[in-house]
Amino acid sequence: MFQIVDKKAVMDVRERIAKGEHPRREILNFIKSAPVGTIFEIHLPHRGEPLIVSIQSLGMNVIVNELEPMHFRLMAVKLSEL
Repeated sequence: MFQIVDKKAVMDVRERIAKGEHPRREILNFIKSAPVGTIFEIHLPHRGEPLIVSIQSLGMNVIVNELEPMHFRLMAVKLSEL
């Protein structure tokens, strides 16, 4: 479902969340399995505090940008094996 192109993984889960899905575990599993050096760009309809905390618990810093109302982007880089 998610793929890495040129060391960057772009995940837009806004539609899935709007349908009532909760892809946090799927996103975290993907992050864990991705190679070191991968840049993650995750698009959400809200700030996604639980996901941010989960990514931070993996030892990664998360940058959050509000691109427009109902469109947030989380950015993180995997710097070491988890």
